[in-house]
Amino acid sequence: MTPHFPTFEVIPAVDVQDGEVVQLVQGERGTEKRYGDPVSAATDWVEQGAATLHLVDLDGAFEGERVNKAAFEAVIDSVSVPVQIGGGIRTAEDAFELLELGVDRVILGTAAIENPDIVETISEEYPDTVTVSLDAKDGEVVVSGWTEKTGLDPAAAASRYEALGAGAILFTDVDVEGQLEGVNTELVSRVCDAVSIPVIASGGVATIDDIIALKDAGAAAVVVGTALYEGTFTLEDALSAVEREAGSA
Repeated sequence: MTPHFPTFEVIPAVDVQDGEVVQLVQGERGTEKRYGDPVSAATDWVEQGAATLHLVDLDGAFEGERVNKAAFEAVIDSVSVPVQIGGGIRTAEDAFELLELGVDRVILGTAAIENPDIVETISEEYPDTVTVSLDAKDGEVVVSGWTEKTGLDPAAAASRYEALGAGAILFTDVDVEGQLEGVNTELVSRVCDAVSIPVIASGGVATIDDIIALKDAGAAAVVVGTALYEGTFTLEDALSAVEREAGSA
C-alpha cells in the first residue's frame, strides 16, 4: 500500500454542482439533494476527523470541463488534509494545474478510459498522484456520467491502469450508489485482488457495517457521501468503529 493510506480511511465526499454540495442517486441529474457551501462542509468533515477529502465537480463530470474551480480552490485553501479531486479533468494540463494548486491526487475517469496514456503522462511528472476512477454498472465499466457502457471488466481495467502508473483505483458500484441500500463486496474484492495499489471503494454505504465489510474486502479506504450527509451515522462513530475493529484484528 502506498503512503496515501497507511491505515484504512473513511473519506467524506464533497460533491459540488452549481457551487453547492449535493448528493445524487445513481449519478443522475435531477435527483440531487443540496447540502450547502463546499468550504463549510469540508471544514466540518476535517473537524470531525477526516484525514482526506474527496471532491467531485459534478458539472465537470457531465460537461467534460471543470466548472466549480473557484469552489474547489476555496476548499484547498481552507483545509490542511490531503485532497483528491475528480470531475471534468480531461487533459494532462488540467491535472498539472490542480496538482500545482496543492491537490494531492487527481481522479481520472472518462479521460483515462478514452486515452489510457494520460495516466502514464501525469504519473511520470507527478508519481503516485493519479487515481483512476472505475465506475461499474451491471458488472462493466461505464463512463460519461455513468451513461455509456465500455464492455471493460473492472478488475482487468484496474490491473491495466496500475501497469500504466496509477497510484490508486477509485471503484464505484453504480448499481448501489446513493441509495443507502448496502454494498456489493464481491466486486470490490475482485478489483482489490487484481492490483497491489490501494483501492478506494465508493457507492451504497448505508451503515458502519458496510464500511467494515468493504475494509474486509480489501479496500484501503471508503468514500462516503449520502449516509454522512443524511446523518445515518456520524464520521466520528465510523472512525471509532474502524479503530476498534483494527484493534481486535
